[in-house]
Amino acid sequence: MGGKNKQRTKGNVRPSSSGRAAAVLTRDGGAIPGFVGFDTAVTSELSYVPAVHGAEEIDNLVDADFRLVLRKLSKRDVVTRLKAVQDFGSMCQERDAEEVKGVLPYWPRIYCKISVDHDRRIREATQQAFEQLVLKVRRSLAPILKSLMGHWILSQCDTYTPAASAACQAFQAAFSPGKQPEALGFCKDDILNVLQDVLLKDTPDTLSDPQSVTEEEREGKYVRMVTSSLLGVRRLLSLLLPSDRAALEERLALLLSSGKFWKYSKHKTPQVRGAFFEMMCALCDFTPGLVQAEAARLFPAVLLSIDDTDPVVLPPVWEAVLHVVSTIPDSWTHVNAKKGFLPKLWSLLKEGGKGMAKALHPNLMPLLSKLPQQVTDPTLDFYTTFFSSVIQGLSSERAVTSPSESAVIVTSVVECLRYCVLHSTEAEEEQKKIRAMLLSQQLLPLLEKALGNPSLQNGPLFLLVTELLISWEKKTGLHGDDDADDSGDIFQVLLADFWEGLGCLFVRCADNEDADPQALEGVATLLQVMRYPERVKKKRAQKKESVKVCFSKPENNEKTAVEADGVEKPVPTASEPVNEKALGSLHTQHFEDVVCQLAQLCLVHVNEKHSERHLVFLSLLLQSFHTPRVFSTLVESDDKTTTTTTTTTVSEQRDEVTMKNPAMRFLLEQAVVWLAERERTDTEHLVEMVFSSLYCCSPQEITRILNHITTMGLRWGVILQIFQRACTDPEALMSCRDWLKGSVLGEQLLRLTEELCNVGGNAPASTASTSNHSWTLISIVLSQHHNNGPVIGEVYMEKILKRLHATLSETKSLSDAGNTEPLVCFICDVASTFFSSVQDCLLLLSAEELLLTVFQLTAQDRTHTHLSDSLLDKLRKVCVAGVQSLVQHSKYEVKKGGFLHRAALWVVKQLLTISMDIKSLQVLIGAVQSLVETIISVCDKDSPLLVQFFTQLMPSQTEWTKIRQELPPQWVKTPLLTGCHRGVCEKPSMEMWKFRVSARPPAHLCACALLGRVAQTVPFTPGDEKEAEWDSRLPNLKYTVSELLYALQWCKEVGDITAFHSLLTDSGLLGLQSQVPMKDLLETLYSRSVEDGGLWSLTLQNYIHTNKLADTHSGTVRMLYGSADSLFPVSHSKLSTLQVLCPTMTKEDRETLVALATAGIINWQENDDVYGCLAVLLCCLKADTHVEHEVLQAILATVMEWRSGKEDWFLFSSDLSKATAQQLNLAVEMMRFLSWLVTNCPKVLGASQWDFLLCSMLAWLETSSENVSSLWNPWVQLFVCENAAVIVTLNQFFTSSPPDVLEKLPPELTAEWTDFFVEGIYNLLFPLPVNITDAFAEPDDPVFPLAVLQSVGVALTYVPVQQLKQNSLPPRFIADQKTNLPEPLQTLLNTFCPLLLFKARPLQITVYHLLEKVMPQLPECDGEGDNSKSDDDSDEPCLSPPASLMAVLSTCEELCDSILAGVQVGEFAVVQPLSVEYSCILGYLLSWKLLLTFFKSSPSHLRAHYAQYLRRSCSLNKLLLHLFKLMPENPSYPDQAPETKETKTFFTESQSLAVPNGDSVAWELHHLACSVYYSTVQDLPAMVRLWWNSQEKRVSAAVEKFTIKYVSPVLSAQEIASVHSSTQMFDSMTVKARSAAREVIATYSVDDIFIELVIQLPQNCPLGSITVESGRRVGVAVQQWRNWMLQLSTYLTHQNGSIMEGLALWKNNVDKRFEGIEDCMICFSVIHGSNYSLPKKGCRTCKKKFHSACLYKWFTSSNKSTCPLCRETFF
Repeated sequence: MGGKNKQRTKGNVRPSSSGRAAAVLTRDGGAIPGFVGFDTAVTSELSYVPAVHGAEEIDNLVDADFRLVLRKLSKRDVVTRLKAVQDFGSMCQERDAEEVKGVLPYWPRIYCKISVDHDRRIREATQQAFEQLVLKVRRSLAPILKSLMGHWILSQCDTYTPAASAACQAFQAAFSPGKQPEALGFCKDDILNVLQDVLLKDTPDTLSDPQSVTEEEREGKYVRMVTSSLLGVRRLLSLLLPSDRAALEERLALLLSSGKFWKYSKHKTPQVRGAFFEMMCALCDFTPGLVQAEAARLFPAVLLSIDDTDPVVLPPVWEAVLHVVSTIPDSWTHVNAKKGFLPKLWSLLKEGGKGMAKALHPNLMPLLSKLPQQVTDPTLDFYTTFFSSVIQGLSSERAVTSPSESAVIVTSVVECLRYCVLHSTEAEEEQKKIRAMLLSQQLLPLLEKALGNPSLQNGPLFLLVTELLISWEKKTGLHGDDDADDSGDIFQVLLADFWEGLGCLFVRCADNEDADPQALEGVATLLQVMRYPERVKKKRAQKKESVKVCFSKPENNEKTAVEADGVEKPVPTASEPVNEKALGSLHTQHFEDVVCQLAQLCLVHVNEKHSERHLVFLSLLLQSFHTPRVFSTLVESDDKTTTTTTTTTVSEQRDEVTMKNPAMRFLLEQAVVWLAERERTDTEHLVEMVFSSLYCCSPQEITRILNHITTMGLRWGVILQIFQRACTDPEALMSCRDWLKGSVLGEQLLRLTEELCNVGGNAPASTASTSNHSWTLISIVLSQHHNNGPVIGEVYMEKILKRLHATLSETKSLSDAGNTEPLVCFICDVASTFFSSVQDCLLLLSAEELLLTVFQLTAQDRTHTHLSDSLLDKLRKVCVAGVQSLVQHSKYEVKKGGFLHRAALWVVKQLLTISMDIKSLQVLIGAVQSLVETIISVCDKDSPLLVQFFTQLMPSQTEWTKIRQELPPQWVKTPLLTGCHRGVCEKPSMEMWKFRVSARPPAHLCACALLGRVAQTVPFTPGDEKEAEWDSRLPNLKYTVSELLYALQWCKEVGDITAFHSLLTDSGLLGLQSQVPMKDLLETLYSRSVEDGGLWSLTLQNYIHTNKLADTHSGTVRMLYGSADSLFPVSHSKLSTLQVLCPTMTKEDRETLVALATAGIINWQENDDVYGCLAVLLCCLKADTHVEHEVLQAILATVMEWRSGKEDWFLFSSDLSKATAQQLNLAVEMMRFLSWLVTNCPKVLGASQWDFLLCSMLAWLETSSENVSSLWNPWVQLFVCENAAVIVTLNQFFTSSPPDVLEKLPPELTAEWTDFFVEGIYNLLFPLPVNITDAFAEPDDPVFPLAVLQSVGVALTYVPVQQLKQNSLPPRFIADQKTNLPEPLQTLLNTFCPLLLFKARPLQITVYHLLEKVMPQLPECDGEGDNSKSDDDSDEPCLSPPASLMAVLSTCEELCDSILAGVQVGEFAVVQPLSVEYSCILGYLLSWKLLLTFFKSSPSHLRAHYAQYLRRSCSLNKLLLHLFKLMPENPSYPDQAPETKETKTFFTESQSLAVPNGDSVAWELHHLACSVYYSTVQDLPAMVRLWWNSQEKRVSAAVEKFTIKYVSPVLSAQEIASVHSSTQMFDSMTVKARSAAREVIATYSVDDIFIELVIQLPQNCPLGSITVESGRRVGVAVQQWRNWMLQLSTYLTHQNGSIMEGLALWKNNVDKRFEGIEDCMICFSVIHGSNYSLPKKGCRTCKKKFHSACLYKWFTSSNKSTCPLCRETFF
């Protein structure tokens, strides 16, 4: 066939040979014989539908998809079969009925196979698919029913429940309940055939193929099939009609006659045994005749299996036992009960059913009822053994650990005992013995055992015994004559015997000084259950077991006399008359006698032996039995004791009423005395005893006794227990009402509060442990309420709250609240409980005061209150609970003296009078915000409460003005120097401007931040309301919003306080701003601006700009001022307003202003405010207002007139420290006017005007340079800045103006500017930066003149290079500094290089620009390099760049090392802009940029010397490591348009380092780092390559990845472009470049020698080596060719220059070779690869010459001093 691995021909769609064979077999027609599917099982069933079955019409009925799925069902893989079954089910659901019917003939054999599959998932899916098939075909199933039904019944009894459930569901889908018996009757024989085959014929090996199925799986399937078959017989019998059952009896008899069948009862698998016994039950139910016939085998099989305690087997075994003994009358003849059955039963019972009591014991009583006389003889012994065995089972391990098992056994014991008593009611001696045995040997010992066993006490035993006694009482007629019967006397005797025995039992337990407390509690529990059985019944709503117990007279509906209504009541109250005869459900007199006997016994033990356990027992007794008779018994017993032991006259002290009430006597004489005993710790049972006694007292007696107890000086814990007990139920609360409301309790509680709140005196340690009870008492007293009122008197509640409030107020004033922490904590708990539980609690004035104090504590920082975090959390929760309770009251409003009103006033006072830090302010804001949120959570959002509260929080106008004036005035500096504001200051002083803004925000900012944050929470939505209505709701809102805008503007102008700014911006200012109409807010801001000017004007400007009102509401803005005349004459405030509004004014308004200002200037002698007029004029000119040239000339003439008449206005040669702000402002305005004229209207300037302008500028500059020490004054700074701005304007005018403008200038002006004024300007400007940094050494000082440095720096950038080289700076030299530079240049470097490190970015950039201009001039001063070394010096020569620059670089390097020490290469170091670190790194990068400029300007022979110096100093290596920590991972250029095709990066865009600080400062450092890296790889590629190769793998990989992605493409393109654009010409060599292939081709030809070399740049240029490939060569020897190839490759790898320079050096090398200079025989090059020297060192023996550097390496590496060629000693 051409080989197995041969490639198939393209387009060959012919199937493989096996596929073709299948197609032949399945095509229609043909004489192919019928094939059947081969099955792996040893059965005759087909595993899938035959492809061809002989009958074409049948084959055609099966759909192709069905056929495919049915074939898959025969696969071995489980997943395949499962998927096929699921697909079959879904296909049956989706396809038409006719298609599905085609499958039916083949379905039975498939179903019979897969329904018993090993995998349970397949069995379940099969039944689900079968259901879909049934639902689709319906009646068409009938023809195949018989072949299906047997396995269908098996599946319904599958041991895997989901599969069985699915099979039953399919069966119910196929047949309705009425049709099921008929269907089964129709198929009964077929079903039984299948079941009998499995039970009698099949084995594990016949059901599964031994060759393909494991033994474990075979055995599992066999067990499952047998179990299903046994259960299948049961299901079949249960569903068949009686007639069909009778028809099957003969076949079933054959099954029962088989010995193999009976062996299943002893099968090793529990499932099989369980199924067998279930089948036996069915046989007993449906075919009793068959069972009778097989009794001899059936009875032993069942009865002798009762010891099979497997959980699966035991329930069906016992079900079968009951069926067998009921069905077969003479069954006991087939088994020996005494030897076979009973021993197994006793063993089983003694072990508690071996953990199966729930299944076993409910069957015991039915079994007893069916046992014949022959089995139970002798009866007494039988019952004794039976009950002893069952009760012994309670001690088994399982019964002890499982309460449910124990409960079942107990229930069984009592039921069987009750049954036995009912059947032993004759007067015969034998039955008397039985009854006596049951009582004395079984029931009473069981109760005695239970008294010491908590699990039995908590079980059903006591309730069952009580019901047993009730039933006996009914037999005696105690519950009515209708219930009595003839055996009443016997039951009376039984009851008497029982109570006698029980009484003795109780006495044994109790009459002992060391009585077991558990037993005493058990006695009390038993008596309580007997007293109130209905309560226990409700707690124990138990599910009934399947086996019901029914007696001859049902007692289910009997109700006890007390609580017969089914409602669980508390113990009877004092208001209920207690009937002596109605002592509960038990009506026998013995019951009460026993209780009285026990009470007397307890009293004796308590009084004589002070037994605590007996006292607890007595308390428990009295809880259930608080009857007059019991109390009488106790009092009588006490009287006997006292008469025999004492002769006191207590009776004389008792009044008549007390003597009549035994309960009262008991309380006063016994209970109260016990309560008062100090050594007693546990008093809860005594309190219960007191209240049990009070049930028999009148309300007056209750009040009297409780008042007496309250004033006895008992511990507060006892009073707490009494109070809690009194409030537990409404009846007790009602009966104790007078005591609770009375003055006795109130005064005691008030005294307690005073004790607890005594902060001054430290409580002794002993009382600290009891304070918890005291605080709990106060908390409960305040929180308990009844009928919407306090439980105690309102007067006392008010007093308690006042005391708590006073204590909290004292806590606020304490300096150290550490000792009061527990006290405050307790008060928090009390207040929280009070606020959250008492309705309308805050209508009390004292409660509101307490809440206010809590709020004040939460609103102060913990550094002031000294409270812990946990305590503050508690206080906050208390505050929330209190405010919720307060606001819930519908009538509450913010009124004077109320909580919200006083809280708002306190908050305002805090804001205005207390200097808070940010944290304290945030705490206060958080508290107020929480308060508002709490109000919102309770009220509607439209509630007037919120608006009222917000109004109260707003300061008044007077308060606003006061705190606004307290704002520090430093804000004026920034807008003044930027020209946004024209301000004045009365008497500026250095101390004033040295002031730093405090870390504590001013009161104005605090108030704004709080109001903004609260407004963010309060939902102000005026909606469609009229503005007037809105103003009436919040009349001061516009003033508040304007103050917020003012505060925000102040933060913006001050600048360096981001924390303050974020406080305001986070406060939701914009949301509040939108609540005020724009017109109102605009008018408010305008009126404030006209009135006060200053920052209000800037606020107005910002509001107009932010909301774009100049474009959208220009009319509204114009309406503010009406006409321009209204702003004249200009005051300072009007000038500020006018400056803001001028850009938005109309052209006409501005022209009016110009006219008014011009008139004021020209008539200056009559005008006091020349400055204002000049400022207005400049505002209009800046806004592009047209002014005639004549007017400008007139104004300029006036200014020149001032030069002669008012020279002092110009401040020439003045001491600026003595000048006022107004004088400085006037000079500044003149500078601005002159500068504007030069820029916008130079035509009006004639020769005299130019002279005036230039001389004034120079005079001002001289004044500035003389007043450096006065630069702390912002107005002096403004003076110098504007002077520098004039210089910049003039420089730009003379250097950038068009020729036609320059031609019109006066003659000689340009020459004068160049020759005289430029020199004069820069002679004054050069020393200025140095003088400023000397005078102001600290750049972070608030008075540092940064703006001056910035302006002067811009002016210095225009300095000509010649002026730099011939500067007049004072000489500055450094000792031992090696230099070849002229003195002016060296002085320039020494003066300015250190300033690269000064922390002022404008100065650093200025110095960089100055030095960058002179860097190209420096290398020429080094001449031919380091010629000082002799020829004998064997080391490579090196030359240092300028020493001043290298010194700065060294300092910066160390600083950068420490800054970037923790950053790995490849990580991005984040540097805060303009920080100290920023300045260090900026100086470092600028120094390197200067050094690279210097290096690039050097000739190639000097470059090698400089490179050698850098290599030795390792500076470049450190630089590269630093750069890869500073360059961003993605160096994309910011703010680029998204539609740009090519992404701009920091490598593609050049960087313009502007002197002023702009937006680019944020990414300037990153761009600069990228720029330095690009210059480095461009100018020092060999050194970068060397560094890269020496790095570890992680670093080199990161460097290469970054370089390839961002640098190499740009660098390669530039190298190729430089070759293209190179103007360098070579003799006899031509150079060409191919940009696409990154190749350069050099062709060299001399005479008949022709050489072509191809130089290719690598992808990772310049990190990778440049490859040199050979092109054509003619006339060159191979060895020589290789040498030259190596030479060029060496040059390009080791040079630090461009390709053109490398080619020039290589050409020079070849030229030298042709000139006759021999190669160095060490490196085989004429010119050295790194220092480009010729071979000079010659051997005296062989006369060969070598490079000095090569010889040095040879000697050091070989450790010899011999010639490399001749091996002679080298001299």
